[in-house]
Formats: sequence, C-alpha cells, structure tokens
Amino acid sequence: MPKPSLLALAAVLALSACGSDPYAGREDRLINSTYQAMQLADIHRAAVTDLLRPADEVARDEFRHPDRMLAFAMLEPGDKVADIRPGAGYFTRLFARVVGDGGKVYAFVPNRTAERENPRADALVAAYPNVVRVNGDLNTMSFPEPLDVVWMSQEYHDFHIPAFNTDVMTMNRAIYAALKPGGYFIVIDHAGRPGTGHSEVQSLHRIEGASLRAEVEAAGFVFDGESSALVNPADDRTTNVFDEAIRGRTDQFVYRFRKPG
Repeated sequence: MPKPSLLALAAVLALSACGSDPYAGREDRLINSTYQAMQLADIHRAAVTDLLRPADEVARDEFRHPDRMLAFAMLEPGDKVADIRPGAGYFTRLFARVVGDGGKVYAFVPNRTAERENPRADALVAAYPNVVRVNGDLNTMSFPEPLDVVWMSQEYHDFHIPAFNTDVMTMNRAIYAALKPGGYFIVIDHAGRPGTGHSEVQSLHRIEGASLRAEVEAAGFVFDGESSALVNPADDRTTNVFDEAIRGRTDQFVYRFRKPG
C-alpha cells in the first residue's frame, strides 16, 4: 500500500499547528487520494474561516472543533446532507459552504418543535441558497433525494424523552432509508456513564455511547469510526449538561456509522 507523500505529511503538520488536526478520521484519504484530501482541507478551512459566520458561533469553535468535525464527516463539494434539528445553524452554515452550489443541505425540523424552530431554519434558507427547510415526523423523516450524510449533533438523546413521542429504532431505520448506499450517519452526543443506557436522557441530557451504538447498528448500520475531538476527561458525566459548571465543555462522543453498499 503506498505511503503518503512528504508533501502531504508536511501539509498535515502545518495544518495541525493551526489548531485541530483537519485530517482526523481521514486516514483513508491520506493513503488513497492525498491530493483530494489536501483540496478538501482547504475547502473545510475556508468554511471555518468564513467571515459571514456569526461571532458567537466562532467563539464556540474552541470547544466544537469544526475543522475536525468536517473532516470526520468526510464532507465534500456536491454532497447532499441533512442536519437534524439544526438550531441556530452552527453546523448548517459550515455544511452549506463545503457542499457548494452543487450540493444541498436539508435543515430538518421535527413537527413537534416546528413552531419555534422554523424561523431559525428559514433564516438559514434566506442566507444560503443551497439550504432547504424540511419538516416532518422523526419516525418517518424523508428527503427529496438520497443523502450522502445525515448529521445529528447533541440531539439523539432527546428523542428518547417521552415528550418527543419518537420510536428511536423506527427513526434510525428512516435515516438508513434516506441515505445512499455507502452514506454516513454522524452522531455527536453528551456522554453518559457506563451502564446508564438512556436512563438519564431527561435528567442529565446524557446517553451512554455503547447503548446508542447498539441501537444504530440494530438498524443495519456498520460502525465506521469515532473521533476523540470532543472528549473531556474533566467531565465526570454526573452533571446536567446545562449546568454552567460544564455547559459547552461536556465529554462527548462522535460516532460515524455507514450504510453498507
């Protein structure tokens, strides 16, 4: 198997010196398509440094590591992406810049929260021509075209809360159906302690990573990797994620699942 060129390795070192390693989770690209990986790193960097990003979102980059998240998701120009409950659009804005004119970002807002969340999604649609708002039921979510990536950041645990009236296994199967063969489902969430499963999704807004992984794999996905970018050993995982003592700095897992094909 060919090794990365010295030029590629130099690029990795130079980019790493700027902060996070944008090649995290991209070993396959370094080995098999180095030049493409370097091009994507430039595209990802341009999205992160976009001057149109709101200042309050840029201020969160220190803890959210957007360069590593884009690399881990293996996002490319032309991709079709769904951002599930995009909120104010932290990741939606990044995705819109990366996928470009040939791509599409579907801002999916569940029917249950549409009244308060649609206006924020509509603001994203107005700002980015390649963003489209989609409303629907989480159990039956669908999109106008097959997707390359479904992204869910700090939301999965919520869908276990009874008020959402969601069958998580059915939701996972809907996501599986929405993806192209070979497509990715990326999940970021607040880590719960081993053995807690989803028993603390409402009290602490945390979920055990192993429990989540088992549920997603049961829908047919293959576990494809994880990133340590958001790990925080200082978080003992016993505190509600909205507690100011830990808010924004929780220990989080980042999982990538692949639809076979």
